[in-house]
Amino acid sequence: MKPLLLPCSLLIFLLPVIIYVECVPDSHSASKQEHVHFDTGGLSRDSFPKGFVFGTSTAAYQVEGMARKEGRGPCMWDIFTKIPGFIADNSSGDVAVDQYNRYEHDVDIMQKLNFDAYRFSISWSRIFPNGAGEVNWKGVAYYHRLINYLHLKGITPYACLVHQDLPYELHKKYKGYLDRQIVKDYAHFADFCFKTFGDKVKNWFTFNEPRNTAVLGYDDGSFPPARCSKPYGDCSEGNSSTEPYIVTHNIILSHATAVQIYRQKYLATQKGRIGIILDFNWYEPLTDSVADNLAAQRARDFNVGWYLHPIVYGEYPKSMQENVGDRLPKFTELEVKMVKGSMDMVGINQYTGYYVKDDQKVPAVKSFQKDWKAEIVYERHKIPIGNLVSEIRQTLTGFTLLPGQCTK
Repeated sequence: MKPLLLPCSLLIFLLPVIIYVECVPDSHSASKQEHVHFDTGGLSRDSFPKGFVFGTSTAAYQVEGMARKEGRGPCMWDIFTKIPGFIADNSSGDVAVDQYNRYEHDVDIMQKLNFDAYRFSISWSRIFPNGAGEVNWKGVAYYHRLINYLHLKGITPYACLVHQDLPYELHKKYKGYLDRQIVKDYAHFADFCFKTFGDKVKNWFTFNEPRNTAVLGYDDGSFPPARCSKPYGDCSEGNSSTEPYIVTHNIILSHATAVQIYRQKYLATQKGRIGIILDFNWYEPLTDSVADNLAAQRARDFNVGWYLHPIVYGEYPKSMQENVGDRLPKFTELEVKMVKGSMDMVGINQYTGYYVKDDQKVPAVKSFQKDWKAEIVYERHKIPIGNLVSEIRQTLTGFTLLPGQCTK
C-alpha cells in the first residue's frame, strides 16, 4: 500500500546548514534497497563543508502504520481517507510501511546508507488518543524504542511534533486549529514530549509545513478537514477568506508557546534547540515590469513569509496586512514578544519554482489564493521556468530546477 505524500522533497536546515532528501520508495523497490545505485554526478561528502549533516525524514502517518492499534487514537487523515472519493485509490496510512514494527530494519538501512540523522514526526494521537488527557503509554514506549535504536546505530534523532496529523478528537470537539484552545492543548502535548524524550532528543521542530495545513485544509479543501468556500473546492462548509488566516495564527501561537516552554523549562538542562519547518516554492516575475516584480514578492510573502516574517519580526508581511486587511488576525503586544525570535533553526522544504504575473481582478468570493493578487504562470514564451530533473523524472514528475539552484 502506497503512503499518501508527495514523492520527494528537499529539506534544508540553517543555523547550521543541514540537508535532507525525503523520499518514500514504492513496495516494488523496497526489496532491492541494498542494490540501488545512485548517480551523484560527482558529488560526495567531500563536496560539502565539514560538519554538514546528511539525513532522511518521514511523517508518522505516512510510515508508522498500526493506525488503529496499540492505543492510538485517530488523526484527521484516518477519518478523511475513509471518505469515498477523497483519495483516488482509497489508500490510507493504516499499514503504510509498518515502521512501528519494522523501525529497526529501517534504521539499519539508514546506517548502511551512511546517514547522520533521521527526522521523524511524533504522532500526537498515538501519545494522546483524544488530543489531551489520558496518555497512551504504549505509544510513548514505541518512540523510546525508536530513539534508543537510532542512538545505538549512531544516528542523531530530529523530532517533529506535528506533521499534518492533528488528532481528530480535537477537530470534533472544537474544530481544531480554528479555535484558540488548540494553543493550550498543543502546548501540553509539546511539554510532555520535551519532558519525556528531551534527554535523548536535542533537535526539535514544532510543525512541518503548516502552510499546507492552512491552505489545503481551509482554502481549497483538498486536505482534511476539507473546508473552503464553494468556488474553490467541493466543500460542505468553510470560509476561504478567513479560515486559512485564523488557522495559521493559531499555529504560530502554538509554535511560539512550545518554544517558550522549551526555553524556560528544558533548555538549561537538555541543551537542545528548536525551530519550525516551512515549505516554499520560488516565484519569479513573468516580465521585468514593476507590477510583476511586486506580484512575485507578494507571492513569496503569502507563502514562506506568512510564517517566517512573524517569527523573525513579530508581524505579518506588509503586503499581507494591506491585501487582507481586517481579515488578518493581529498579535497582541505580549504575543509579539513571544513570537518574535521563536526559533533556533528553520527548515525549508524547497520544491520548485513558478512565474507569476500581476492580477488585480476582484474575485466574486475572496480567498487566500486570490489575496495574493498574483497569477501563477507555468511557462514564459512556451518555455518552462527550468529544466526537468530527467535523472529522477519517475519520482519527481513535474519538478524543475531553477538556473543556479543545483549544479553537478
